[in-house]
Amino acid sequence: MAELTWLETVFVILLLICVLVGTLPVINTGLQFLSLPLHAFRNHYAKAAPYHPRVAVVIPAWNEGLVIGPAIERLLQLEYPADRLRVFVVDDASTDDTPDIVNTKAAAYPGRVVHLRREVGGEGKAHTLNHGLDIVLADDWTEAVLIMDADVIFARDSLRKLTRHLADEKVGAVTAYIAEGSRDRNYLTRFIAIEYVIGQLSARRTQNVGGAIACLAGGAQLHSRANLEAIGGRIPTGTLAEDTMTTFESQIKGRRMVFEPHAVVYAEEPRTVDSLWKQRLRWARGNVQLTSIYRKLWFRPSREHNLGSIPFGLAWFTILLLPAFMILAAAAMLTLLILHSEIADFVFRFMWISAACIYLFSMLYSVQLDPRIGRQSWREALMFPGLGALILMAIALFPWLFERVLSELGMALTDQTRFTWAVIFYLWGPISMLGIWLARAVERFPGGRFFAGLLLYICGYGSLLCAITVDSYIKEWRHADAAWIKTEKVGRVDS
Repeated sequence: MAELTWLETVFVILLLICVLVGTLPVINTGLQFLSLPLHAFRNHYAKAAPYHPRVAVVIPAWNEGLVIGPAIERLLQLEYPADRLRVFVVDDASTDDTPDIVNTKAAAYPGRVVHLRREVGGEGKAHTLNHGLDIVLADDWTEAVLIMDADVIFARDSLRKLTRHLADEKVGAVTAYIAEGSRDRNYLTRFIAIEYVIGQLSARRTQNVGGAIACLAGGAQLHSRANLEAIGGRIPTGTLAEDTMTTFESQIKGRRMVFEPHAVVYAEEPRTVDSLWKQRLRWARGNVQLTSIYRKLWFRPSREHNLGSIPFGLAWFTILLLPAFMILAAAAMLTLLILHSEIADFVFRFMWISAACIYLFSMLYSVQLDPRIGRQSWREALMFPGLGALILMAIALFPWLFERVLSELGMALTDQTRFTWAVIFYLWGPISMLGIWLARAVERFPGGRFFAGLLLYICGYGSLLCAITVDSYIKEWRHADAAWIKTEKVGRVDS
C-alpha cells in the first residue's frame, strides 16, 4: 500500500472514528456484562428488611375481560397480609365484560377489590392511572401503591420481595423482573424472552450498580406514598413514555429507584412482528420525546441523582441512536473500502471479531441468569444477532473458510466479486433493517408469518428493534398521531 499523505491520513482517522462511534453499542454491551458481577457487592439488599406497608394496587383496564379475572385472583393469593392489600381496577369505559367481572370479584372480596369506573375514557393509560391515584392517595390508609397491567401474573412471593426495599426511606420505587410467560410460545415470544433477560436481568442490575434506573416497568412498579406525592401525586401525561418519565422525575426529586430481579412477574407478549412493532414504536417515540425533554440533564453529573452520569448517558444514547450508529459505521467502512481496501479489511475483521467475543460472552452469561428462559429459548439466544451477523463473525474469525466455501460452489473469487461481497458485508447493518421492514410487510399475506419469522432469524432481533427506532424517528419528525394503541391480550399467561 502506498504511503498516505497527511490529508489522507487525517481523513482515514476521521473514518476510523466514525467506525468506532458505530461500534459504541457493542462496546456498551461489553461494559454492561463486565460490570454485572459488581451487583453481588453493590446493591440495596443490605438496607432491605421485612416490611409490609398497606399497598393499594392500581390496575388500568380497558376491555380486559379475558385477563382481568385471573390477574385479580392471583393478586389475592400473594404471600402478603390480606388486610394490607387492596385492589383498585380503574375501568376506562370498557365496552366488554370487564365491569361485570370486576364487580363479581368486588362482591366476592368486599373491601379488598374495588371497581372504579370512568364513563368517558380513551385518554390514555396515564390519565386512567391518575383517576385511580386521586382516589387511593386521598385515603390515609394507603402507604404504598403498586401500579400494574391487567394481564400480568405476579409470582406468589414477588410483592414481599418488592416491599422489603421500601423499608429504606430513601427508596422511592421498586420495579420487578417482567418475564415472558405465555404458555403457547412462538418464535417471537422466545426472542422477546431473551431480550427481557438482557434488558432487565442484565441491564437493570447494571443500573442498580450505577445508581440510576432508566425505567420502572409499566407492568410492575411499586411506589412509596412519599415518592408519588413528591412528583405531584400523578403520572406525567405529556409523553408516550409515562413510565420512564415517572422514573426520571422520581430520581430528580432525590429518591432512589431499585430493580428487584427476584420479584418475577409473568406477562403475555405480542406474537406477530406487526403487533410488536406497534407496541415498541410507542416506547421508542416516548424515549425520543424524553431525550429532548431532559436535554439539559445528559452528561451533567449531579449530587442529587446519577441520571447525568457518563455511563448512564452512554447506555441511553447507544440504544436511542443505534440505527444512526449502524448506518454511520457502514458508510465509513464503505468509504474505506473504496479508498483503502487493506485498512477496510483490517477494520472489518477487528470489528466483527470483537462483536463475536462480546456476543458469546453476553449470551452465555444471559442464558444462566434465567435458566427457564435459557432452556426454552436457547435457539433464539443463539440466533439473536441473526444468521447474517453470525456468518460475518465466522468470516472475520476464519477468512479462509469463506473462500473455500465459494470454491466448493464453483464460484471464482475475482477482484470484482471480492469487492461486491465486501460491499454486502460492510452494508449488512442497513440491509438487515430493510429485511425487517420486508418481514413486517409480508407477514399479513397467506403464509407470510413463516417468511417473516425466517427473515427475523436471518436479519436478527436487534435489527428489528433498530428498524422500529428508525420508524420512531420518522413518526416524531412528521408529528404523526401519537394515540395510544392497546396491545391485544387474550390470557395466554401460564398462571
